[in-house]
Amino acid sequence: MLRTITLGSCVSVQGTFVRALKNGKILVRVDDKIYEGFPVQLIAA
Repeated sequence: MLRTITLGSCVSVQGTFVRALKNGKILVRVDDKIYEGFPVQLIAA
């Protein structure tokens, strides 16, 4: 499943979901790298 995370105020990364962490962050995999950040919230229109 693809998930999007924010790494800073202007940087986001989209990758394959790896796992959720206890602090509210999630891990996503992009190629051979794993990134940690807060998930982007979905907003219903």
